[in-house]
Amino acid sequence: MTEHSAGLPSQNEVIELLDGEFARAGFEIEDVIVDPAARPPRITVVADGDDGLDLASIAQLSRTASALLDEVDARSAPYVLEVTSPGVDRPLTAEKHYRRARGRKVELTLSDGSQLTGRLGETRDGVVRLVVRTGRQATFSVRELPLDGISKAVVQVEFSPPNPRELELVGQSGKEASA
Repeated sequence: MTEHSAGLPSQNEVIELLDGEFARAGFEIEDVIVDPAARPPRITVVADGDDGLDLASIAQLSRTASALLDEVDARSAPYVLEVTSPGVDRPLTAEKHYRRARGRKVELTLSDGSQLTGRLGETRDGVVRLVVRTGRQATFSVRELPLDGISKAVVQVEFSPPNPRELELVGQSGKEASA
């Protein structure tokens, strides 16, 4: 977080100002929250990329955003700038969200109201592959689901490592899924 001594630009002004630089760095602005009621006032930029957003990238994007905002805005109200990644509880609403969550455990609600829990595999052309556990044994199968048949999808927090067979079916060795 970086404290600034400038005024609060609008959400659209922040997006217009930062979008090009974030895109050049390989990231996309998912949301901007301007909160003048916070003490001190706060601007939060939520960004994501196909390979996620690590601490080094957050630090670099914060420096870039801070410099750009300081250049164009000389008003006097202090505020805090925060660059962050989407929370784990953010619903998956676009195909890119599913791609970025590959290897993660998710809970899906299908259009017919039924629910499925599984591990996200490849997402392509409007279809997601979901590795689901079947039966009492650790038997896994892959289901292909059209994204338009999913009404809600949320990544689940895991406290233990995934089953190696699940990771094999989603096309990961296990190292990248634990990040």
